[in-house]
Amino acid sequence: MWLIKFVRSWHLANQLLACKSIDKLISDSHEEGHALTKSLGPWSLTALGIGAIIGSGIFVLTGTAAAGEHFEIPSILHAQVMDLISSFLHHGTFAGALMHGRPAAGPAIAISFILVAVACSFAGLCYAELASMIPIAGSAYTYSYATLGEIFAWIIGWDLILEYAVSNVAVAVGFAGYLKAQLAAFHINLPDAISSPVFAGGKWTGAYFNLPAFLVVMILTVLLVRGVRESAKTNNIMVAVKIGAIAVFLIVGGMLVKPANWTPFAPSGFGGILTGGAIIFFTYIGFDSVSTAAEEAMNPQKDIPFGIIASLIVCTILYVGVALVLLGMMRYSTFTSGPAADAPVAYALQQLGAKPVYRSIIIIGALTGMLSSLLVFQYGQTRVWFAMSRDRLLPSIFSVVHKKFKTPHWSTWIAGFAVGLPAAFVDIGDAADLSNIGTLFAFVLVSFGVIFLRRRQPERPRGFKVPLVPLFPIISIVLCGGLMTGLTLITWIRFVVWLGLGLVIYVAYSRKRSEFCPPSTQAR
Repeated sequence: MWLIKFVRSWHLANQLLACKSIDKLISDSHEEGHALTKSLGPWSLTALGIGAIIGSGIFVLTGTAAAGEHFEIPSILHAQVMDLISSFLHHGTFAGALMHGRPAAGPAIAISFILVAVACSFAGLCYAELASMIPIAGSAYTYSYATLGEIFAWIIGWDLILEYAVSNVAVAVGFAGYLKAQLAAFHINLPDAISSPVFAGGKWTGAYFNLPAFLVVMILTVLLVRGVRESAKTNNIMVAVKIGAIAVFLIVGGMLVKPANWTPFAPSGFGGILTGGAIIFFTYIGFDSVSTAAEEAMNPQKDIPFGIIASLIVCTILYVGVALVLLGMMRYSTFTSGPAADAPVAYALQQLGAKPVYRSIIIIGALTGMLSSLLVFQYGQTRVWFAMSRDRLLPSIFSVVHKKFKTPHWSTWIAGFAVGLPAAFVDIGDAADLSNIGTLFAFVLVSFGVIFLRRRQPERPRGFKVPLVPLFPIISIVLCGGLMTGLTLITWIRFVVWLGLGLVIYVAYSRKRSEFCPPSTQAR
């Protein structure tokens, strides 16, 4: 009996750390009925990255980060892990972590954007190398399967499911609320009963269904089912509109700049620049979604690295431009609270007498920004499900490809309802930070993957290579790990609970379907 238990334990241990051959991953991607069409070029991939990175945050978060913030946290659960550790080490108590504040970065928030872009680029380079070697759908999930083992692949795949779903629910609810507010400005008032979250802050709001949030997700779902080419073209248009809105602001706002507002440039010194960077870091998250399109790229070895790096460069230029113009229009302390903090770009244009048409353009840009990020993340989510299903870790229905449209239509529909229905009922509030911790965790594993694959398969051709390995991947790991400690304790608890649920599903279902499961216990 003990021998049987030992053998089973040994088989399980081997399965958990089993890596899937890159050649096998590539050959599986050509299997009939489970293959995707290659139709995306370098500019469409770059637009995917820009669509994911730049949402409405560019019009909102810049002012807040420049002005700083100071508030009292209601409980330890909402304190940042880093603050809790620091408070305990210095004072022997967690009480100090409840008073939370960040010094003002001022106009130097432009430098914060540059520093954060450099920090993100370390992870971006790691994604680019693995994507050029493993041009398969699934992003960090697939890379982990090829480098770290099945259990790590499952964990990161389960993590990505959470990341994309939570992020999209938050964006859909935000889009619905923003759209409702703007329609009200034109005296078009949607009934609260069908245009507001049913539950917010754990309480019933009196509404019954958030129809705008549900509809926007389902419309994008139909588009994604119709084909990746059509979805990419739509995203290209939305990205063009978004960049156009930013360009209008840069031109109009540039004429309203008063250089005196740039003084002092860094009111809190380098410390303010760093803390400002912590606030705006998450505006860069999204470039990794480019790698989910690797299997549908026409020349993934070159185009995926190009798309990742180009989207980071373009977005950095736009972020820095908006920061310099906005904080040249009005003094940074203006954006501390109230309408100035909620919508700094629109507020500055209004207060300085810009024509209403320009404010309307900014509103359109913000709405389009949310739409494009929602489209790209819904696309990325379905490709992760598709890859996990093709590897037999999820039910086979998720990897069925539509005969006409050549898209994973069942994955797309299920993902649509998985996001659309929660968005119709709940406002997830601070739970949206789960998408941030999930993304940073994925960055860490991908960076480890580059190091491991360089050691195990140094001779394998790479369309793109990260320089100075292992130094650059280690920098990425340290930076992303540090940023994870800047998230709240309750976010960590929710994340661990989600991963624990995922491990239960893996043990009870997925590992028995895996190709690495011993034949005697493998499910069919």
